[in-house]
Amino acid sequence: MAAIHLKALTKHYGAVTVIPGIDLEIHDREFVVFVGPSGCGKSTLLRIIAGLEPIDGGDLYIGDRRVNDVPPAQRDIAMVFQDYALYPHMSVFDNMAFGLEMRNTPRDEIARRVKRAAEQLHIADFLDRKPKALSGGQRQRVAMGRAMVRNPQVFLFDEPLSNLDAKLRGEVRTEIKALAQTLQTTMVFVTHDQVEAMTMADRIVILKGGVVQQVGTPQQVYNTPANAFVAGFIGSPTMNFFDARCVAGGLRLADGTLLPLPEARARTLGGREAVQLGVRPEHLRLQPAGPGAVPVQVRVVEPLGSDTLVYADVDGRRVVARVAPEDTPAAGDTVHLGVALERAHLFDTASGLALR
Repeated sequence: MAAIHLKALTKHYGAVTVIPGIDLEIHDREFVVFVGPSGCGKSTLLRIIAGLEPIDGGDLYIGDRRVNDVPPAQRDIAMVFQDYALYPHMSVFDNMAFGLEMRNTPRDEIARRVKRAAEQLHIADFLDRKPKALSGGQRQRVAMGRAMVRNPQVFLFDEPLSNLDAKLRGEVRTEIKALAQTLQTTMVFVTHDQVEAMTMADRIVILKGGVVQQVGTPQQVYNTPANAFVAGFIGSPTMNFFDARCVAGGLRLADGTLLPLPEARARTLGGREAVQLGVRPEHLRLQPAGPGAVPVQVRVVEPLGSDTLVYADVDGRRVVARVAPEDTPAAGDTVHLGVALERAHLFDTASGLALR
């Protein structure tokens, strides 16, 4: 097992800087997820750790060894790709055994490792099949098994669930999480899906433009986002944002609604004239008209069974509230939304940084 250290690591493609400089430590036996929008540098970073992309500056350590110039085959890592990368002419067994055969591993040891991995991944009945006879989920399990049998120091996953349908994504996601808990190996997982990040990670690394925005547990990045970007990226549906002016007694929204701000929160404003108010959908509630209630017209209602999403417009900006099924209004209704200010977030309008 091994920790991973990135020290002032940079990457350029010609005149374009993809990673301007990252310092990051991934602990031994930790499951870390890189997440962010397309083009944020997360896959490039993973490929650098794998040795598939050269480093332009800084240092990369796997364990105590500096691996800047170490070839991929000598880094003791295993990578699971988005497109499975299986040999179509080989059986499942041979696909999983191939890497061990290239290392001249004894046949009985190969058979033992393949059988064990196949049983853990529930593909023991498919060892004689070719990849074309498998479903997408089964193929991804084979790719994972091929990595497992090598007993690497580090597992790397490059968006391995993106080619699966919604049901399979959930199933394989759960299996990968269970696998991480069983193998106790350092794992780095790349995804653009923040739900995958929240459900799988020990810690999440949120990237934007090649810059780390926040590193923390799923609970930390959800409950105490470092800035408005993190707050808006993490959470489904995403956080609602309101432009607000700081006035005596609280915050004045653009539609004129005055939200009374607790004194402790008011002190965080630091004399600012304007702030951005962030409220998660579950912290907006339906309530009678009155002080602190924001009048809105319901545009769309999405019943989800256990709760309902209510979409409305406030001063030209779409907001969404998560409400109980029994409180569901109808599209076209005018309702009033209350804000749980004790759970709301305040951000500096210029920098986007959270105000604590």
